Amino acid sequence: MRLYSTLARELVELPPPGERTLGMYVCGPTVYTRAHIGNARPYVVFSWLARWLRRRGYDVTLVHNITDVDDKIFVAAPGRSGERADEATAWYLEDVGRFGLDEVDHFPRVTETMDAITAFIAELIERGFAYEIEGDVYFRVSRWSDYGRLSGQQPDQVEEQEPNPRKEDPRDFALWKASKPEEDRSWDSPWGAGRPGWHIECSAMAAELLGPVFEIHGGGIDIVFPHHENELAQSRARGYEFARLWMHNGMLRLTGEKMSKSLGNIETIKDVLDEWGRETILLYFLTAHWRSPIDFSDETLAAAEAQWRSFQQAVYEAKPRSAAVGWAAFEEALDDDFNTPRALAVLHEWRAAGQLELLQRGLDVFGLAFEPEEPPQEVQKLVSAREAARAAKDFGASDELRERIAELGWLVQDTPAGSTLVPK
Repeated sequence: MRLYSTLARELVELPPPGERTLGMYVCGPTVYTRAHIGNARPYVVFSWLARWLRRRGYDVTLVHNITDVDDKIFVAAPGRSGERADEATAWYLEDVGRFGLDEVDHFPRVTETMDAITAFIAELIERGFAYEIEGDVYFRVSRWSDYGRLSGQQPDQVEEQEPNPRKEDPRDFALWKASKPEEDRSWDSPWGAGRPGWHIECSAMAAELLGPVFEIHGGGIDIVFPHHENELAQSRARGYEFARLWMHNGMLRLTGEKMSKSLGNIETIKDVLDEWGRETILLYFLTAHWRSPIDFSDETLAAAEAQWRSFQQAVYEAKPRSAAVGWAAFEEALDDDFNTPRALAVLHEWRAAGQLELLQRGLDVFGLAFEPEEPPQEVQKLVSAREAARAAKDFGASDELRERIAELGWLVQDTPAGSTLVPK
């Protein structure tokens, strides 16, 4: 299986199944409000990838972190940042849980990892890669010659990330921040009360659960710099390889801009799922390659919903019509940089050919498989009455019966071969 690595700038072959456990670390949300649908893309994409790798025989450990200590949380909930972080964590887990993928093994939180974080920082200081100034600790960017390799940033052109005139170098980034009066939470450390910087949090959580070397580090393309660049530098400065392969999914775009809280153009996971349902959203994510941006609009969601309805209709018709491509075509699509649009095209070939066993098996990879549901007797009677009305060309009665069937949770789809019922 080959996957594109941002660090290598090429497709990288994974080891064969059974050679070693594949550790996967995926950056999760900073929890200070309800997560937007853009936050769902890395959760879904990397859950799918873990699901597929497991079905290909790999032993996978998937870690998806929760950042529950951050400036944004202090700003969003002055005096109650801990409560807000707990609330927003519960919201996020509830919202992504509705996708029904259940592939994540660990959801670590920063507040549960403080000992590992301070030990990590102390080791960097001991190795000469970090220094302390009046309770703050910074990483020495100049000591890491590979800085900028992941993101393509030129080290001499890196702008100051966290202004502080006391730093040795404007490019140096915070590992530990001394407590400020407006912050209502702090933790003890060898450098005084404070809290960790964003980047060291993920390095420590990944190493704590996956070890100092693991296979895949994932997240959105928007955090390649500075977050992942800084993670890579500080982690390798400890003397370990850290992640072998770096994967970055494309952003959701709303009217041409990426979706983000800072831009104010967000739709929450909850609201989108409430309106469109999990199947439509999962199908929507399938339509674009994981590395590509994906447009978010009523039109793109309606198109995904129509595709999902077509799969439902095929299953409820259950009428095989012709031979189709086999399972190998589906495997080839996903083994080649996890190409979900190609895999989706194979699913549609199976749908058109009525190859229901393959279709169900393929849909199940993405958490979309279902067993056909028997319509209630009341619905079946209404369908029979509607067919009689259509035969008598009483189209008014036919339309009225269609509406009554819909009220009971079923859609009637008329085809040349007859009417098909599918759940709403």
